[in-house]
Amino acid sequence: MLDFNQKGKVVVTFKDRFAPYVEQELIELGFKPKNINRTYIELYASLNECMTLNLHLRVASHVLFEIKSFYLHHADDIYRRVKALPWEQYITETTYFSVNSHVENDSVDNPLFVNVRVKDAIVDRFRENTGIRPDTGSNYDGAVFQLYWKETQATLYINTSGETLAKHGYRKIPGKAPMLEALAAATIYASDWDRKSPFINPMCGSGTLAIEAALIATNRYPGLFRDHYSFQHFIGYEEKVFQELKQELEKKITQPENLEIIASDISEQAVLFTRENAGTAGVEKLISYETCDFEVCTIPESDSGVIMFNPEYGERLGDEDELADTYKRLGDFMKQRCAGYTGYIFTGNLGLGKRVGLRPSRRIEFYNGTIDCRLLKFELYKGKKSE
Repeated sequence: MLDFNQKGKVVVTFKDRFAPYVEQELIELGFKPKNINRTYIELYASLNECMTLNLHLRVASHVLFEIKSFYLHHADDIYRRVKALPWEQYITETTYFSVNSHVENDSVDNPLFVNVRVKDAIVDRFRENTGIRPDTGSNYDGAVFQLYWKETQATLYINTSGETLAKHGYRKIPGKAPMLEALAAATIYASDWDRKSPFINPMCGSGTLAIEAALIATNRYPGLFRDHYSFQHFIGYEEKVFQELKQELEKKITQPENLEIIASDISEQAVLFTRENAGTAGVEKLISYETCDFEVCTIPESDSGVIMFNPEYGERLGDEDELADTYKRLGDFMKQRCAGYTGYIFTGNLGLGKRVGLRPSRRIEFYNGTIDCRLLKFELYKGKKSE
């Protein structure tokens, strides 16, 4: 049986360029990152603490708990090395499980072959010891194991998350070309928004940015919207502990006074989608909704605040030539109506970004899928900059 209180090596994975924001989240949760890399952070934690991480992390993808690290030279050795491990301490013979792998080894040209060999080894051990063959498959409905194999070093993990944490579970109506929830949260962290001043999201689409802002400002964590994780299928898991953690999430929710979050879009349907998604997330009443062109949206009088755009950028929607005028209008709008705020434009088209006509003070790097993107930051001073 696994001891869910025993600490071990944990790897938190995430999309490239998310490292600073996952590190920030881990520190805020009281964890001490040990090794920070482009797409993962290592730390020491127990499986119960992995449950906490799964329920809280907004920007991460998976939380992995190490089973064993070992020398592995060739694909022919996988079955023997894996079968030798005491899998009956991790799952029962009736537990459905799946295997995922990331392989960089010359003896393997198809990672799916590795998945099959790992599954075969686990299944055969159970069949020989108990006479029962566990069910396996490719979905993440049960226990999930992860193999990382680079050159001659391999490590097996419990993937405690199962399905990715990057999707937060409240967005039932995605709309067109939606921003991934984890990416939206990362851009808000990158903006250094104080979570008190106004947050304005014109061109809101399905509302992901505005909703994530409301969730962050009120300490609502993704675990509120999800009840199923891989860790629930391992021997040693206690439902009571999980329910206590869920109750703690409810207690953490705050209601900041005078919080102003405004989501607007020229599309009536987009605003409807935003309201529906916000309702699912429990923050519908924290957001003001407007159906209008961004040039006439409400900008509350304030000495600080964030206005954030995620306009089309000619990759999946729209045409670059037609969008050039839109980007120029964005710059004019921020300059004329948003003094005192900090403006942000998230774009995957740097050429269009130059059409804004304002000099960004920062160009923060992100990826949207495989698209190289920038979050452009604009200081919108009242009067002249020197003042």
